[in-house]
Amino acid sequence: MRDFTRARDAATADELWLVEHEPVFTQGVAGRDEHVLRAGSIAVVRTDRGGQVTYHGPGQVVAYPLVDLRRLRIYIKEYVYRLEKAVLDVLAQHGVTGHRVPGAPGVYVRLGDPFGHAPLGPDSDHRFAGLGKIAALGIKVSNHRCYHGVALNVAMDLEPFTRINPCGYADLTAIDLATLGVDARWDDVADQLAARLSALLSA
Repeated sequence: MRDFTRARDAATADELWLVEHEPVFTQGVAGRDEHVLRAGSIAVVRTDRGGQVTYHGPGQVVAYPLVDLRRLRIYIKEYVYRLEKAVLDVLAQHGVTGHRVPGAPGVYVRLGDPFGHAPLGPDSDHRFAGLGKIAALGIKVSNHRCYHGVALNVAMDLEPFTRINPCGYADLTAIDLATLGVDARWDDVADQLAARLSALLSA
């Protein structure tokens, strides 16, 4: 991703990479070691994206949009909004209602009512109470060009998330579609996410 971004110019077409990683913890630029509680045999890799530590593994769709924000005529805040919107749209295709949490990029679901449509209430002393994080987001922008991206949990072993403070939050639960009772194939969710990202990030 770094090599592609460094080499591209104003005429280089944007790309979208979809991958399924082997088990790995990744730390953002400002990632703090204390958020890795017990890595065990899973490697911890430093990256140049924003955010804190997260986990990638089989059963998770990871999308890396390599896009030129200048060409799209949008700023970072709008870009993040569109990444989250793509995930929200995919979840909706499976009947799941996703939510944004102010100040905590990514997409969340109500653990007790993932298919309900009630909006989240105002922030409380425990803003993640009753919520599970189903998609994590971390990006890097260099000369208006983005890489890294978004990871959507489809059908994973969620245990490794208990070895970290996901995204730096000790009280945050990770969840996937399978645990919510949604029977979805990785390939199908990857295709759906690719379609929404392509539509939302087209110039």
